[in-house]
Amino acid sequence: MSLELLQSIYFGNTLIDYFICFGIFLGTVIALLVFKRIVLSRLKKWSQKTKTTIDDFIVRIFDKNIMPLLYFGAFYISIQNLTLPQNITGAINVVGVAIMTVMAIRLLISAITYALDVFWIKPEQNVARERSLKGMLSVIKIIVWGIGIVFLLDNLGFKVSAVIAGLGIGGIAVALAAQAVLGDLFSFFSILFDRPFEVGDFIIIGDYLGAVEHIGIKTTRIRSLGGEQLIFSNTDLTNSRVRNYKRMAERRVVFKLGVTYQTAQAQMAKIPGYIKEIITNTPDTRFDRAHFFSYGDFSLLIEIVYYVLSPDYNIYMDKQQDINLRIMKKFEEEKLEFAYPTQTLYVNKA
Repeated sequence: MSLELLQSIYFGNTLIDYFICFGIFLGTVIALLVFKRIVLSRLKKWSQKTKTTIDDFIVRIFDKNIMPLLYFGAFYISIQNLTLPQNITGAINVVGVAIMTVMAIRLLISAITYALDVFWIKPEQNVARERSLKGMLSVIKIIVWGIGIVFLLDNLGFKVSAVIAGLGIGGIAVALAAQAVLGDLFSFFSILFDRPFEVGDFIIIGDYLGAVEHIGIKTTRIRSLGGEQLIFSNTDLTNSRVRNYKRMAERRVVFKLGVTYQTAQAQMAKIPGYIKEIITNTPDTRFDRAHFFSYGDFSLLIEIVYYVLSPDYNIYMDKQQDINLRIMKKFEEEKLEFAYPTQTLYVNKA
């Protein structure tokens, strides 16, 4: 190829300029591919062997977000040696700003997702929280993408102040019209971060009780003991007093026994000791007290307090049944009689 041909001008640039541009772009792309094939692949293998996840996250971000940006950077640097029409240069700049904005948004969303996954879900490997996270991430993505698009339009020269003002007025109108929905949304975040209950917890709200099945953006669903599904708005739950039985460490049991008035004082004094021995010898229970409580209408009342060292309701009932049967057996052995409602009539013949 002759020097004159290389110096020929096409569209404002010589062939040499085009060759230099293509050479810079090709060389940079080859260098990036070599880096990705050798360095980045080795970093991936190394990060998979470590116990931490931050290195996996960095390698993944570099591969998915940084590398596409570097490819565009190689193209952008290579065309700097060319003299291009103003409209083409403007179009390239617009594409560059759009690509950088999209990559920045993706990077921010990835960082938020990773932070929530590591610091909120992974420590306990909570599947319920992972399900709830999907709803929260949808809201976060909408917000981040909305802000990113506004910044993009502003950088491209559009006057977004009027649009933002219009959105502000429209947002106020929407907020007034959807107060309940927005209230439930904020209550969802309150439940998500404060965690008064989680999926699987057994809770009581007023007269309703059941196990939490799903915590959504607007409603929370509870499966009652009867089998039907109860649906509460999140605002109702945050405004209510919720009793969470799943987080109960132990169960306190208080009950009374009544023996007949014919029971001798010596026998009456021994009854609290009998009950204490029975409860103390029952596994997974802790005795608190047993006292001759009061004189009832037809019985001598003994009040007993003990703890079942498990929140499980079935275990609680098993222990209570075992203790009751053993008390009944002990009363039979000691010839003690339980009282039942009776009336004694005195007839005066005079």
